[in-house]
Amino acid sequence: MREDRIVSVEIDGEGRLCVTPQNEDFASIYRAAMEVGWDPVRRCLVSPVPREWTYPMWFRQILAAAADEYGVRLTLMPETIWRNVSTSERLEMSAIS
Repeated sequence: MREDRIVSVEIDGEGRLCVTPQNEDFASIYRAAMEVGWDPVRRCLVSPVPREWTYPMWFRQILAAAADEYGVRLTLMPETIWRNVSTSERLEMSAIS
């Protein structure tokens, strides 16, 4: 399995979780049928706006979709940028990665 660093994790203005990889392009991630999308303009993996799932649950789903469909393990780094993510959600997501 290849590895790629996560540059940033953000909850955008629409309420979606956005995970930006350093190098990979996930244009066909929709094929995984896991409700994870790819924003080609922002170069990030996106969740739908959470309804029943929490942001950490969507973070786990995004990591699983990248691994299952592309064979890429996305990894948080100390320099990963966090935007609009609460401290408790950040801690929970850090434990997942």
